[in-house]
Amino acid sequence: MKKDTEIWQSIEAELATFRQLKLEDVVDYEKFYLYSIITHSTAIEGSTLTELDTQLLFDDGITAQGKPLVHHLMNTDLKAAYDFAILKAKAKTPITVDFLKELNALVMHTTGSLTNVVGGSFDSSKGDFRLCGVTAGAGGASYMNYLKVPEKVSELCSELTKMADAKELRAIYNLSFDAHFNLVTIHPWVDGNGRTSRLLMNYIQFYYQVFPTKIYKEDTSEYITALVESRKQEDNAPFREFMAQQLLKTLLEETTAHKQSQEKDFHLCFKR
Repeated sequence: MKKDTEIWQSIEAELATFRQLKLEDVVDYEKFYLYSIITHSTAIEGSTLTELDTQLLFDDGITAQGKPLVHHLMNTDLKAAYDFAILKAKAKTPITVDFLKELNALVMHTTGSLTNVVGGSFDSSKGDFRLCGVTAGAGGASYMNYLKVPEKVSELCSELTKMADAKELRAIYNLSFDAHFNLVTIHPWVDGNGRTSRLLMNYIQFYYQVFPTKIYKEDTSEYITALVESRKQEDNAPFREFMAQQLLKTLLEETTAHKQSQEKDFHLCFKR
C-alpha cells in the first residue's frame, strides 16, 4: 500500500510539472503523442513500424520500405478508431455493447474477415463477437467460453455507467485500467482484443480529459505478466500497479525531453 501511494504521489507531482511546462501548447504535441500511443499499441501485437514510420504514413502517406502491408493497415485502422473515440469522448458518449463493437470494427476494419465455424459465422471486420474458443498464443491458456461473452460484456458496460462517479485522479485512472483489464480478460473478439482494450482505457481518459496512458512495446513482457498475475490472484492490483508505473514512466520521459529541448534552444540562442 505504501509503494502504491508513493507511485501516485509521484504521478501527481509529474502531472503538475507537465501542466507547468504547458506541453499541450507545443505545436502538434497531442498529434505526435497520439501517434506514439498507436505505434506502441500495434507493436505489442507484432507491428514493425517505428514512430517515424507511423508519422510518415499518417502525414505523408509514405509506407516503410520492406515492412509488411498488414502492419501499415493495423496502424491506419487504429488511427481511425482513435479519431472516432476522441470525438465520442468529447460528446460524452456512454460505453455500450454496440459502442465497443464499433470500436473493434474500426480497429479491425481492413485486417478482419468473415469466419465460418461450427457455431455459425462472424465477421471480425464488423466487430462481431467470436463464436469459437481462443487461447493466449499457441498452447496458451484458453479464454472464457464464447457463449458467456455477450453477458460478460454487457455486465462490463453496466459497471462503466458509473463513470460519472469517479472524481479523484487516481479513481479515474484505476477505472480506465480496470476497464482495460476486464475487456481483454473477457476477450470478446477473435482478434484485436489488446488494441481495443487499450483504446477503451484511453477513451475513458479522454472522457475525463486526463493525460492518456501509453504502454511501451519494450515492456510487453511485464505487461503480459501483470495481466496473468491479476487473473491468477483474481485481484486487479498487479495490473493497476504496472499501469501506474507506465503512466509515471511516460510523464517523466515527456517532461525530461521537453526540458532538455528548452535547454538546447537556450544554448543555441546564447551562442548566436
